[in-house]
Amino acid sequence: MAPGEVGHAGEEEARSDLRAAFAGLTTRGRSFLAAGVAAAICSYALGQSDLLRVGMLLAVLPLVCVGMLHRTRYRVVGGRRLSPARVPASSEARVHLRIDNVSRLTTGLLMLQDRVPYVLGPRPRFVLDRVEPGGRREVSYRVRSDLRGRYPLGPLQLRLTDPFGMCELTRAFNAYDTLTVVPLVEPLPPVALAGEAAGYGEGRHRSLALAGEDDLIPRGYRHGDDLRRVHWRSTARYGELMVRREEQPQRARCTVLLDTRRSAYVGAGPDSAFEWGVSGAASTAVHLLERGFSMRLLTDTASAMPGSDGGGGFAGTSPQSAEAAGLILDTLAVVDHSDEAGLSRAYDVLRGGNEGLLVAFLGDLDDEQAAVVCRMRQRTGSAIAFVLDSTAWTRTAPGRDGRAASVSPEERLRLLREAGWTALPVAPGDALPELWRHMNSAGGQRERPRAPDAPPSAAPAASPAAAPAASPAVGGATGMTGTATSTTGATRTTGERR
Repeated sequence: MAPGEVGHAGEEEARSDLRAAFAGLTTRGRSFLAAGVAAAICSYALGQSDLLRVGMLLAVLPLVCVGMLHRTRYRVVGGRRLSPARVPASSEARVHLRIDNVSRLTTGLLMLQDRVPYVLGPRPRFVLDRVEPGGRREVSYRVRSDLRGRYPLGPLQLRLTDPFGMCELTRAFNAYDTLTVVPLVEPLPPVALAGEAAGYGEGRHRSLALAGEDDLIPRGYRHGDDLRRVHWRSTARYGELMVRREEQPQRARCTVLLDTRRSAYVGAGPDSAFEWGVSGAASTAVHLLERGFSMRLLTDTASAMPGSDGGGGFAGTSPQSAEAAGLILDTLAVVDHSDEAGLSRAYDVLRGGNEGLLVAFLGDLDDEQAAVVCRMRQRTGSAIAFVLDSTAWTRTAPGRDGRAASVSPEERLRLLREAGWTALPVAPGDALPELWRHMNSAGGQRERPRAPDAPPSAAPAASPAAAPAASPAVGGATGMTGTATSTTGATRTTGERR
């Protein structure tokens, strides 16, 4: 098979026992055999020898076909190739099948069938004409699924038949392949994010890799510096003792938190709130990886993406690597509801220190879980929450689904914004790119109508110089203030790099 082709090979040899060969008689073959036996009985009863010859011909023909098919030893090699092997939901993938005849005999009529799950469509069937020695036949079919997951394809079944259609034998290859249907990834617009500053510095956020490109920055000698770090060329140039200051580039960190609790969502299917959250987490992770963030995927069960250290450590792969994005998509392709009662385990993982940017996709929250999410904000540099009201997606009244009533959507958003989150409500039909763009322009809050008695100049009354001194008790402005502070910090880091 061609290098890099996704497929496997096996040998088809018709070596079944005689009982299996007789079991392969078709309706035509059984009819001929029954007609031959009946003609032979009638010839004996009527004393007609000519009728006996006809009966023998009818009975012997299917037996001869069974014997020929039983003794036939074709050597057939089969292969399968998926194009592509990873496909987004609601998109099509093409499966290519190849049959090679490596024996010295010409095959008879071949019927090819591939096993596919019901969700991918009906089982494809093909009829192949005789394949000459050393010949090849190639066929293809399409599969499509609206539901993400991993679906096995195969094994490939080959049905042999004789030229008269009296007998059929079915053989199957042992190998199969897997089609991965990943969540739909939407391209997000580039917006300014807190903690995105890149460059060099002595901050605690820099990446201390064991290998990489060092930025050699000479500085003046200080008492206690190792003499082995003296940079003699700079010393001769500036006329004073200079030492090397080797630093690594900074790498922004981000954690994508996906709430998978079964009690936090109502409904199922491609258009459910949970599937929107999974697709949003995939789109956010891929987008931030492309922007140079060090990515971590976290769920309420405290499980992380493959490739990260135990307990959800930061991924060791390169942020620009397509392999890291593939790992995240493969993980989200099979993520399902969990039986966790709350988000405490995810909070325990975030409790280890400064986590950089946190992007959370949350379902319904009660009082206790809303308090846990508010405490998460204290462990991160900046936090963005997409809050889904699953009852609005299913048009179910609160409390009628058998679950305890959660905090109202308005109260939920107010609590998160007072804790410093940039919280955005997600309604049915909302597109993540629009919410992402709105997050940057409106500070995470939907535009509200001004009170009739409020003066038009009330909003811009405070001067820019007095903005940092504003009281943090205003819940609606907390998220915007934190964003502006982080952006200022990013500018300051860039100035140090220059």
